[in-house]
Amino acid sequence: MSVQNKHFVNSSSALVNDALQGLCVINPQLALDIQNKIVFVKEQDRSKVALMCGGGAGHEPAHAAYVGKGMLTCAVSGNIFASPNASQVRKGIELIDNDKGTVIIVKNYTGDILNFGLAKEQYAAIHPDKSERLKFVIVADDISVGREQGKIVGRRGLAGTTLVYKISGALAERGASLEEVYNMATWVSSRLATIGVSLAHTHVPGTSSSDTGLSSSEVEIGMGIHNENGHKRISPIPKLSDLVHQLLDFLTSTTDPDHSFVPFREKGNKVVLLVNNLGGTSELELGGIVAETKKQLDARGITTCRVLAGTYMTSLNMAGFSITLLLLPFEDESTPNVSQILSLLDDRPEVPGWKWSSPSQPADISKQTSPVDVVTMDAGESASIERVRVSDPTYVLERIRAAAQACIAAEPDITRMDTIAGDGDAGLTLKAGAEAVLGKIQNGQISGENVAQLVITIAKVAEEAMGGTSGALYSIFFSGLAQGLQANATPNEVITPEVWSRALNSALEKLYSYTRARPPSRTLVDPLDAFIRTFGESRNSTEAVRAAAKAAEATKDLAAKAGRSAYVEGDRLKQEQVPDPGAWAVKVILEHLFA
Repeated sequence: MSVQNKHFVNSSSALVNDALQGLCVINPQLALDIQNKIVFVKEQDRSKVALMCGGGAGHEPAHAAYVGKGMLTCAVSGNIFASPNASQVRKGIELIDNDKGTVIIVKNYTGDILNFGLAKEQYAAIHPDKSERLKFVIVADDISVGREQGKIVGRRGLAGTTLVYKISGALAERGASLEEVYNMATWVSSRLATIGVSLAHTHVPGTSSSDTGLSSSEVEIGMGIHNENGHKRISPIPKLSDLVHQLLDFLTSTTDPDHSFVPFREKGNKVVLLVNNLGGTSELELGGIVAETKKQLDARGITTCRVLAGTYMTSLNMAGFSITLLLLPFEDESTPNVSQILSLLDDRPEVPGWKWSSPSQPADISKQTSPVDVVTMDAGESASIERVRVSDPTYVLERIRAAAQACIAAEPDITRMDTIAGDGDAGLTLKAGAEAVLGKIQNGQISGENVAQLVITIAKVAEEAMGGTSGALYSIFFSGLAQGLQANATPNEVITPEVWSRALNSALEKLYSYTRARPPSRTLVDPLDAFIRTFGESRNSTEAVRAAAKAAEATKDLAAKAGRSAYVEGDRLKQEQVPDPGAWAVKVILEHLFA
């Protein structure tokens, strides 16, 4: 599966410093040592413990975007996925020298530990009187790396590291001692479990284009944030519920001697949940991941005391996410206590990288979901719709069913057209409407006994199941058609072609009162207008369908005047010979309604 190989940069070598300068523009309380890639608080309160972190770039907003009041004092950056050298780190220690001491927090990667550790020891050798004022915390929260695999090097540091920054940073801001801040950072680190999952590896700017080795049907569990391979690959990609279930099994295991790192118990577990975007996952998908994870934690009897979700520690633009659980203290543990941890987590830091989260325990999802009242026509409303008949109600339903099935089959082609000519959703929108119509037929809510009521039901389906522009257009047209049938048909008598023609024309006029599109416009009105006009002249549905098909085909050579296609460069549409997807959908519907 390919990854994004194109980037917005001046040059790959300048990217890190360009980004750090941009961060200082966003947050004026920061200063930048550009030579050493160090971001630090400009007016530091040197009566409080300082917190320092760092590592390779490419994990934004970690690490530099967490520098500021209430969180970190300094962050030292290397190049993308590469540790800063010891001299950079030592300069950072010097910049934030203070009266109380400094806690250095690093993720468990060999380069980070060696370079930050070397800088600490060099600084202590130069300033022996300050050696006791430097503390070192290593965060290793990746539970996908088992004890056997990790052997000497241990587990990797992942997004759970940001919770160490946040909680210990808030404690330092409150004026705690060096020992208190160090102990808190160490404790939080010991209670973290994180696992990542991705659809593809990421691409580093300045390197050659690459393929991830993951096929389009694979997902990798346990992938690291530097493109390291994961624990295992799964194909086909499971449903989100199945995937989250596997991830939570890893995170909460107490029986796997190789992966059980956090002391979960049989019951009474309380956690902070962090759902982290690894860089390329949409907010829409992330919301679904949060809901599914919370639901499954509830089912396991695990109390979720806080939820954080968003972009906290990335792997550039990796198409994946990670789940972190911070296991909170049990009642029989004396220090720290749950309320203290949550209070520190809830403190608001003045940093751009920390996303808003609620300072409250989330409610059960079912209690936050409004009850849905199913709206159906009552007897009075149904009676007010005059009975408009056709000669063969069963045949009408057969043709509607055939048209809906044809729309579903045409989805890939219409989606492909709309990917070029629009925003890519036309096929799926049409399919959703078609599936809803088939569902109404299946459960008896669409009947051919009263065509006016049938058309009103289809209008409502278009409004609710399709939505968007096309759903509104279809709904307006069918609502207008129902009005036209009731205005022109004689109740309880079979509809004549003349009545159909008048009703269709009135529906088209209703539609035209809400859209400026007129044929030829490269929109769905082109074939719709052609069908209605030809049927009105000939009273022959076969001729009218041919005219509609011809009009839909002709949109290949038209410049768009309305709809989203109007924003696409006209010559490209002609060169690609792509018909308008909305017009093509109308063609498909008509060809199967009147087959």
